[in-house]
Amino acid sequence: MISYENLVNCRRFFLIAGPCLAENADLVYHTATFLQEESAKRDLIFIFKASFKKANRSSVDSATGPGLEKGLSYLRNVRERLGVPVLTDVHEVTEIEAVADVADVIQIPAFLSRQTDLIIQAAATGKIINIKKGQFMAPEDMAMAAGKVRFTGNEKLLLTERGTFFGYHNLVVDFRNFSIMSDFGYPVVYDVTHSLQKPSEGKTTGGTPEFAVAMARAALATGKVKGLFLEAHPHPRQALSDALSQIALDRVPDLLDACLRIMDSSK
Repeated sequence: MISYENLVNCRRFFLIAGPCLAENADLVYHTATFLQEESAKRDLIFIFKASFKKANRSSVDSATGPGLEKGLSYLRNVRERLGVPVLTDVHEVTEIEAVADVADVIQIPAFLSRQTDLIIQAAATGKIINIKKGQFMAPEDMAMAAGKVRFTGNEKLLLTERGTFFGYHNLVVDFRNFSIMSDFGYPVVYDVTHSLQKPSEGKTTGGTPEFAVAMARAALATGKVKGLFLEAHPHPRQALSDALSQIALDRVPDLLDACLRIMDSSK
């Protein structure tokens, strides 16, 4: 379905995008179709992402998603009907076998990026592994996380920057991190929308998605970023999760075009 070598050697950048939560089958399929079409118009490799469960929530009242069985069925539908590779995250080792049966890329969430058993057992599936750098981690720490994947003999690894805690309710992106992590020899991904979150503002997570285009362009301009990760939703304010940081689906084409202008101007 997807070649790791194609991600490593992509001519411009690859796109990982989709809604935060796999809320329902129609939303997942509609969003994947739109993003696939817009990526194809621009000759971009596209990986669809959505979570079947959000284990890290601000409040006990926050939506957690459709669950493993139903959520994976939505992702399988996208993969089989559209021929689109899919990414989703795992939170416990007991989820890995079922996720590996559907996903092309298994993601280790930022808050779990030091969990040795989780990383090793996910890597042992042979799937591409995307590890998000914890908001509490230095970029150098990701060399150790990468080592846990290599321990299994799996070299198919992506490292994702998603911002660093700056005080209690803010994140910043240290652009040196892209260069430091790329020196480990694996493609670096920039998580645009999560890095623009304002964590745990009361019972929800805030965000500043209005800066998405500027931050994505700046990250690509470093020459160290191979992929962009972003969450997009047809109606962000109605989203069940990350409503204040996802970008509107119809804004994605302009973001991609702005980013491509940066890539093309650097040649």
